[in-house]
Amino acid sequence: MTARFLLLSDVAAELNVSDSQVYHLVRSGELPAIKIGGRGQWRVERAKLEEFIQRMYAETAEWVQENPLVE
Repeated sequence: MTARFLLLSDVAAELNVSDSQVYHLVRSGELPAIKIGGRGQWRVERAKLEEFIQRMYAETAEWVQENPLVE
């Protein structure tokens, strides 16, 4: 069984980016997350991460269509 919630470091590893990049995505609201516990540790739900990835694929495809490669 896979964990429902991921640490920001786990998300960073999945996306192959830095922890600070994931923190920025969370703080900007681009990647939904929750703060839990008295120390306010961030957690990202795996389903929300998958939705984010799909949204990025759609946004990238739209960008590619609007900006064709010209040789």
